[in-house]
Parts: sequence; C-alpha cells; structure tokens
Amino acid sequence: MSASHAPDNWNNGSPFKATGQFMMRLTGQGLECVRGGRKIFSGLDVEVPAGQALAVTGANGAGKSSLLRMIAGLLPIADGAVTLEGGGDDLTLAEQAHYLGHRDALKPALTVLENLEFWRAFLGGEATDGTASLEAVGLAHALHLPAGFLSAGQRRRLSIARLLAVKRPVWLLDEPTSALDTRGQAMVAGVMADHLRGGGIILAATHGPLGISASELRIGGAA
Repeated sequence: MSASHAPDNWNNGSPFKATGQFMMRLTGQGLECVRGGRKIFSGLDVEVPAGQALAVTGANGAGKSSLLRMIAGLLPIADGAVTLEGGGDDLTLAEQAHYLGHRDALKPALTVLENLEFWRAFLGGEATDGTASLEAVGLAHALHLPAGFLSAGQRRRLSIARLLAVKRPVWLLDEPTSALDTRGQAMVAGVMADHLRGGGIILAATHGPLGISASELRIGGAA
C-alpha cells in the first residue's frame, strides 16, 4: 500500500456519490458569522457537489476557520443556513462531517494506535481498519509509540488517519498540510484525491496550494 493513498477499501463502490436519487451536495446560503459581537462576514454563499473540493482563502482573520466551524456545528450561524442534500436523512450534517482544526486532538499518554481506536469508538459509524489507516499516512512504524513522543508533522499525520478510519462524506480541513514536510503534503493530496474519487466533499481553509484540483472561495476582510 502506498503511503500517499487511502486504504484499498476506502472508496469501493463510491459510497458517497449518491443517496437514493440525489447526488450529494453541500450548500450554504446567506451565511453570516458574528464573533464577540463583531460581524466577520455576511451574505456568504457556498456550494460544493460530490466529488469536488473548495479551497477557502483570504487574509488572516477573514473568517476561513470560522466558516468551517460553523458548518461543523461548532459555532452558531448568525444568519443563513447550511444543508447537505443527498446525505443521510437520519443524521445531522455534523454527524456526516469530519472537522480537522489547527490543534491535533490527541491524548499524549495513549499510543498512536490507541488514539485512533479512541476516535473510531467515539465517532461511531462505518469504520475501516485502523492499522491500514495508519499505514496510509506513513505511521505504521509507530503504532505502539505514545503520541506524546510524536513530532508536529507526525501528529498531523495521525489526525489525517482519523479521516480515513471513520467514513464520513464531508471533510472540513483547516490548513490540512500544516507542519508537514514535502512527502507529507503529497500524502495528504493523495488522501484527498481518493476521497473525492469516492464521491466525497472537501472544504479546506488554506493559504497555499492543496495539491488537488479545487474551486476557490475567497473571503474578504482582514482582522
């Protein structure tokens, strides 16, 4: 298995391309973000169909991270609405999305594999083999190493493995290649490309190239 691609069974049957008769589509209309009583952005429209990626760009403080957190259900939406057409009728958008933030949510005392097993149990849903997910991100050699000994780049790789370990159609990625070297960035690009080929959706806040084909949404207004 190549370290730059998802596990072999990741997109067999293209699991995210359609539910019933509808192609999946993430849509946000008239979105407004308010933080600390200050309007960050308003009237923002977002549309990402299955199999496509959207790069969210803009100056520091423009609201890129806030947009992802709003879609993930981690921040209130001051105005507007976000919907996932063609998703699971019995699931919320948050239950169908992975959010990868700036901080790698890891327990330092647990091993690499134990951290991933924790997230598989916590998130629930359809899971893939944890060891295969770690192999895909280049951490097969560190399965039993406590996460507290990982470098910043290795911690990021472990967070990326979480995206592979539990299948969810929407990926909300905040600077996904942060702390990664050139090979790590290529690995992330391969993982994202595999997700899109399986009919997944990606929104990624970024200040640089993602390494995959993506539309761009630029949010104006610096902090």
